[in-house]
Amino acid sequence: MNDFSIFEYLYRDAGNYKNWCSVLLVGCATPVDTEIVKASLDRGEFFVAEQIGLPAAHLKADGAMHVPTEDDHVWHEFSELRPAEADDIVGTPWGTVAELVARFGSVQRWDQRLSPHWDLTAELRASLAQNFLDRNGSWKDMAFLR
Repeated sequence: MNDFSIFEYLYRDAGNYKNWCSVLLVGCATPVDTEIVKASLDRGEFFVAEQIGLPAAHLKADGAMHVPTEDDHVWHEFSELRPAEADDIVGTPWGTVAELVARFGSVQRWDQRLSPHWDLTAELRASLAQNFLDRNGSWKDMAFLR
């Protein structure tokens, strides 16, 4: 048994393009650690990587950000927090299991503005709102855009 864990997550855009990511953590994750992470997730699976300080999975392998499209959004999906296998233990750990769990546990509300896709999301929301107003002539029933 080793003293490392892996936190796996992904970015899946609206077109179902997926980019997986994982970070190496020092320490052995417990089921309680996983439950703390899950309890903080939006709808039980989503989080803003930038708020936790995790690498954004929508970045390219060379660290460059891909060109945003209308399919992009701010959310990453939790996959699992598991013990590291021998071949997982490569490179510098991101941090400790305790640090990661504490960051997730401290989230009161996910701040979507921390993602570089927030502006894109805001622009799309504004565009949807204008299209809705153009078609319907009123703001009635616009709560879904807030």
